[in-house]
Amino acid sequence: MAEDYYKILGVNKNASSDEIKKAYRKLALKYHPDKNPGNKEAEEKFKKMSEAYAVLSDDQKRKNYDQFGSTDSFKQRFSQEDIFRGFDVNEIFRDLGFNFRGNVRQGGFSRTVSFEDLFGGQSYSHRPQKGEDLFYNISISLEESVFGAEKKIMIKKSGRAEEIQFKIPKGINSGKRLRLAGKGEISLNGGTSGDLYLNISLLPHPIFARDGNDIYINRSITYSQATLGTVLDVPALDGSIKRIKVPPGTQGNTKIRMKGLGVPATRQSVAGDQFVKINIDVPRQLSGKQTTLIKELAETGL
Repeated sequence: MAEDYYKILGVNKNASSDEIKKAYRKLALKYHPDKNPGNKEAEEKFKKMSEAYAVLSDDQKRKNYDQFGSTDSFKQRFSQEDIFRGFDVNEIFRDLGFNFRGNVRQGGFSRTVSFEDLFGGQSYSHRPQKGEDLFYNISISLEESVFGAEKKIMIKKSGRAEEIQFKIPKGINSGKRLRLAGKGEISLNGGTSGDLYLNISLLPHPIFARDGNDIYINRSITYSQATLGTVLDVPALDGSIKRIKVPPGTQGNTKIRMKGLGVPATRQSVAGDQFVKINIDVPRQLSGKQTTLIKELAETGL
């Protein structure tokens, strides 16, 4: 099971910055290397809680973590360098009387361990850091989601407007996230640029609706058409007109399948269908002749 940064620090997801800092200080006093020389278990806990605090103490990193929804998803997109960018562990420990150097016993000898020793390599504050990722909400038409499209948007980067061109892939659906590598903020110290993530939503369509890879359209028929059967000309999403048969005795809310006319197949999914949902139109007013005929039919049990 994936670890949760909030659970590691023992706080809830609505915890304030002060509550998060307080929780970290409490755990740090317990698991700091100076307090646990040679204790690998304490060292590992200290590393995990420091990683959790590095994320949750930074408003933007915390926002990104909450958006991805899990530690696994977050760490697939953010490296250790990203996580510890701008994080100075000594700052919090100076208040506690630590200099973040503890004695670790290895092979009968004692050596001094530093933050860099625990987390590997040079200080993260001096490494080339990836630029900040950006997040943008974009609404597209149903046709664009099904058939793909080329789009342009204007976003603000470092306080300046920039035009971004990109392609909407065929078949993308509402709720999906599109990643544009390198289109986020530039790095301030020679690292790679961040990424731009586009959160996709669909605009309402006047006659069609999408459910997964299937497309739905409503059509109304008269009572006599439902009883005797009929033929309907139905538009498809690609603009063509298809003819379908409505069999005699069709009931209200019946769905007639138009095979293969939904979202086209992609490498990740099979093609969908289009469904015509039949509604039976009951007249609100009848002429005198219609009323007489309906009464005659009623007398026959219809």
